[in-house]
Formats: sequence, structure tokens, C-alpha cells
Amino acid sequence: MAVSDPVADFLTRIRNASRAQRRFVVIGWSKLKEGIAEILKAQGFIESYLIEKDENHRGIIRVYLKYTERRESVIKGLERVSKPGLRRYVGHDDIPFFYGGLGLSILSTSQGLLPGGEAKKRKIGGELLCRVW
Repeated sequence: MAVSDPVADFLTRIRNASRAQRRFVVIGWSKLKEGIAEILKAQGFIESYLIEKDENHRGIIRVYLKYTERRESVIKGLERVSKPGLRRYVGHDDIPFFYGGLGLSILSTSQGLLPGGEAKKRKIGGELLCRVW
């Protein structure tokens, strides 16, 4: 079955796995999903990720979720902001700042995928893909 919104599917799989307290979740690979996983890892929302590709350049991403010592998920919420039916673009002044800086915005910019804080520092706007807290 074809997925019409691969980013929403990626976020939903992570959300469901973290609520079920799974150690990891397996998701179909793409450069966009790899970029989002890299940002989540760099910002401390996931433990790590592993990419497994075959000869046809298809593959999977295995995302290892991060939990506290009391087995609570580090990721409290994931929200898809820009959707295929309604794209949401923001300038560098309009990048959302929420949960006192503990939340993360992920943007697709002309310089690639960037966390909201980095895009604001570089004064670059773009498509607001999602928010994580």
C-alpha cells in the first residue's frame, strides 16, 4: 500500500512505538526520513538509528527510542505541521519557539533539513515539517 505522506507515517510509527514502549521501530528508508532521524538523534530525542540498504538502494531505518530511567519516553509528542494538502512555510522570524525551548521544530530549507534553532540562527526560513516535544 502506497503512503501518501511519508513524513506523517514516520512520525506516527515513532509515536506508536514509544507509547507501546518498544526498544526500536523499523521504517522504510528515504533521505528525508534519514535527515529527520539525524536531527532527532542530535537533539537527544532518540538514542540512535541504523540504516540497512539492499542492492536496489531500498532499505529500512531502525530507530532506537530513548527512555528515562523510569521507562518514560523522552518523546512526549510529535506533530506534523506542513501537510501535503496544506503546506506551511515560515520565515526565520516566525519559527515557533515552544515549551520554553524544550520543543524542537524541524524545517526543510534551501540548505537542507535544519532544527528550528539552527535555522533561526542562520536566518533561513522554509517549510515547517514537524514539531517534537
